[in-house]
Amino acid sequence: MRTMGAGEFKAKCLAVMDEVQATGQPVLITKRGKPVARLTPAVEEPAQESPEAIFGCLRDLFEPGTDFDGLVEPFIPTEEWNHLKHDWSPGNPE
Repeated sequence: MRTMGAGEFKAKCLAVMDEVQATGQPVLITKRGKPVARLTPAVEEPAQESPEAIFGCLRDLFEPGTDFDGLVEPFIPTEEWNHLKHDWSPGNPE
C-alpha cells in the first residue's frame, strides 16, 4: 500500500483519486507520520441487493404464512382501558 503525507495528498488529491480508481490499490494518508485516513476504491452495489436499501430491507424478516394478527392487537387488554378514561388532571376530584 502506498503511503503519502497529508500535504502531498492535498496537492495531488484528484490525481491520487484517479490512480486509486484505475489500479484498485489503496493509499494511506498520514499526518506527521501517523495514519489518519485510507483512500480505497469505491465499490457500487445495486440498491436492491444492499441490506441498507429502503426497498427490500425487510425481505427476509417474516416467513411465508406468518400470523400477523398479534401485531395489531393492543398491548393493554381492552378491559383495562376504562381506568385510563378518568380525568387525572390536577385539582380534579376523584
